Amino acid sequence: TTTIAEFTGAGANRVYKTIDQIPEDLQHAFVAIEDSRFYKHNGIDIQGIIRAAFVGLKDKDFSQGASTITQQLLKNNVFSNWTNESFSEKIKRKIQEQYLALELEKIMDKDTILENYMNTINLGQNTLGVQAASLRYFNKNVTDLTLSECAVIAGITQNPSKYNPISH
Repeated sequence: TTTIAEFTGAGANRVYKTIDQIPEDLQHAFVAIEDSRFYKHNGIDIQGIIRAAFVGLKDKDFSQGASTITQQLLKNNVFSNWTNESFSEKIKRKIQEQYLALELEKIMDKDTILENYMNTINLGQNTLGVQAASLRYFNKNVTDLTLSECAVIAGITQNPSKYNPISH
């Protein structure tokens, strides 16, 4: 395995686990919640983009997500300051994400992308990745999670503050 880059903030709570150490239930839960067509697309989800555009034009609300797991991996590890973007900056970043997602999927298989995503995702309370979240919220290794605990951890991604299992 070649490390392309490592992105960890100072004081970040992250413990890397390989895909074979992460329960399939947790993998399936992330795919179901974040990108149900993950195994069918090549890095971008045309159906999701069309849906988000349609909703955006109809409701004049462009907050609908169309990002794939591959795009989210890139957004969280390559792009900075995306939380303070203007609308035009967001469009430019999305186009860059889509291009890079297509390129990344040419050189990296789905399991590797999912593994990297699950090890870098912010799961609240300064926990980055599923092992750190498992230890923080359930005081056990990710390999020992039950189906219910897998669902809770995957659900945190929708709103890490609101769905924090300790405070809510």
